[in-house]
Amino acid sequence: MSEIHVIDQTDKEPDDQQPHGEENTARSASVLPFPATKKAAGEPLELGEVKPGEWVADLPDDAPDDDGAAEEGDPVDPPKQAYPPSVTEWMEARDKARQPVFPDWMKVPDQRAAVRRWAVRHYSTMVGYHAWRVPVVYIPKLLAYAPRGAWKFSAATGRWVSDAEGKALRLAAVAEENAADYLKLSRQRDARVKLRTVIASVSSFIGLASSLTLYVMAPAWLLAVAMVVVTGTLGCAGAPADRPLIDRAKVTFRKRKLSSDIITRAFQVAGLTSKDQGIAFPRPIGRDGDGWRVVVDLPYGKSFDDAMNKHTALSSGIDIAPTQLFLDKDESSARRVSMWIADRDPLAVPAGRTPLLGATRVDFWKPFPWGVDERGNMVMATMLWLSLLVGAVPRQGKTFSARTIALAAALDPYVRLYVFDGKASPDWRKFVKVAHRIGFGIVPKNGIDPVLHLLTSLRELKADVEDRYHRLSELPLHICPEGKLTPEISRDKKLNMPLTLFVVDEVQEYLQHPEHGKEILALLVYLARVAPAVGVSVMTSTQKPDDKACPSELRDQHQARFALRVGAYHVSDTILGAGSYSEGLDASRLLKSHKGVGLLKGMSDDSGIVRTFLADGRDADIILTRATALREAEGTLTGDAVGEAPVASATATVLDDVATVIGRGETKLWSETIVDRLADLRPEAYGAWAEMDPKPKAEQLTAALKPYGIATDQIFRRIDGKSVNKRGIVCADIAKAITERNKNREAS
Repeated sequence: MSEIHVIDQTDKEPDDQQPHGEENTARSASVLPFPATKKAAGEPLELGEVKPGEWVADLPDDAPDDDGAAEEGDPVDPPKQAYPPSVTEWMEARDKARQPVFPDWMKVPDQRAAVRRWAVRHYSTMVGYHAWRVPVVYIPKLLAYAPRGAWKFSAATGRWVSDAEGKALRLAAVAEENAADYLKLSRQRDARVKLRTVIASVSSFIGLASSLTLYVMAPAWLLAVAMVVVTGTLGCAGAPADRPLIDRAKVTFRKRKLSSDIITRAFQVAGLTSKDQGIAFPRPIGRDGDGWRVVVDLPYGKSFDDAMNKHTALSSGIDIAPTQLFLDKDESSARRVSMWIADRDPLAVPAGRTPLLGATRVDFWKPFPWGVDERGNMVMATMLWLSLLVGAVPRQGKTFSARTIALAAALDPYVRLYVFDGKASPDWRKFVKVAHRIGFGIVPKNGIDPVLHLLTSLRELKADVEDRYHRLSELPLHICPEGKLTPEISRDKKLNMPLTLFVVDEVQEYLQHPEHGKEILALLVYLARVAPAVGVSVMTSTQKPDDKACPSELRDQHQARFALRVGAYHVSDTILGAGSYSEGLDASRLLKSHKGVGLLKGMSDDSGIVRTFLADGRDADIILTRATALREAEGTLTGDAVGEAPVASATATVLDDVATVIGRGETKLWSETIVDRLADLRPEAYGAWAEMDPKPKAEQLTAALKPYGIATDQIFRRIDGKSVNKRGIVCADIAKAITERNKNREAS
């Protein structure tokens, strides 16, 4: 070890005035250790010294304490010290660094079963493929190639006996007129031919005798085996080299063995590194399912976000499709990128039929199978304590993805279902068997207005949510210890607080309704924001997630988002939430062939791709028939499923609300005054009306009361000595309209 002496010029005195000894040394210089040479590999370390990149667990007793104070003359680099400060953190870091002993698929029962099913399916297909071709293809080929094989064997034997391989040397000796070499080669050829002729003659005699003996004395089965062996051998020998005798039972997909050179090239062409910098591979490149797992450390200053922005360039550098490259963030380092490179596009492979077909019932308190990710791992979904927004362009599997969740809820007999379909398609029709409330489209039919039915159901559910909050807070501690809904409470019929799933497909059709759209929006916003905490989850889906069709005030209340293929990245951000594109979540990269595939965010800590299971109309009917039987056995069929209409208190309309805000003795009221009172009564429904200017505010109330036959008129009043003329209503008209409506209901 060499030493560098740093002289402190400020304290230096003339030589004749300097004291001698240790005091002089201490005041005049600081001695800093500096390694003169690099330690050889395997050389023992000194006390307190560490290898690069490793932490020190134990320090010498005299190691300096780091109190955060630096003094003049101290070394620039801090002294080696224990990091992290606790042994527990050090051991946890070591645990994370260890590779798993067994692959992930061996740890999950579903994955092990999937591998077993694949192995049986794969090898049984191969055996059946070749078994069918043995008599039809392979035997005719062998018979056709056998004469050619016999001729090739005879010709090869003749060349061997006649020493044909030495003919070229003898001809060369003749051409060079080298008599000595020619005579030597000729004598060698004569000796070889004589010996090989004897061997061939004896072998032919023995072979002929054995054949005759086998023909005369051997049983028929042995003779047949011998003929098959001889014919097969000659057929294989006579098969053309460019035409294989046996066909391939499987198609080989385009894949290659990745190397560090290919990955390095990809990062270079993407501009994430250069030849001078390079990248590091903290773990070997290896197979991971139907693809390759590559972990890369980018140069300092580059991050995972930079790699995400270069996704397409990286795919081109590896020479694969962008849908085959998946980038995952590593929490241990901002510059570490984990890459999974699929052998083929995994998103174009259907996830298969839903496992719900084989389920007798579902516990909605627990996660249930919804699909698989790009690697084929099961994705479990849950609707507890959250609301879900599903968005996509038409015909990409949006409805089927949402319907699978509703089917899981139907298989739990203690889950109450509300289902409304704005486009009135056949996809949700079978839910009439189990749904507490259900409606289709926006056009009245058979005396039922689906929009009013939705509005009534929302009001009914809002009242139920408000009631749940009060009752949960008042329950005894031994029943509700934390003031929260529990499985036992939700299944207690006396308490009447079951888990509830409110489904609205094509929600934009209801939100754009000219009369009730604003109130429907306000109620949905309230339920999506408040209701999940008491076991009421809202799931809405739309193909128009813009601010006009599906306002942001509703979208932002959904904790979970699921985006299937959309037209542009900003639409993907609209569904998944602002900033999702910068996180690498872009549903516009999905292809038309990726039906039922989407990006899931917010349902768990991890965001990722989900290939949802398929349940077509026939499968849905099977599941809902089973769900109906379950609910009948448990006695939980309610509402529309058994013909029960909503309670009267929940059927309040704008007519009832206006009657509520009219004071005793009032005969005429301005429309502006009524709207302000309505906003105080139901701010979630009429708050937007109250924010309008005076004239639009009055027009809004006029349009709302018009279906009930109530007209507005000019009402004069004197205020501060001035006459004021504004639009208003006669209060008696409200009472008359309510009476007429009630008579019609009783008559019907």
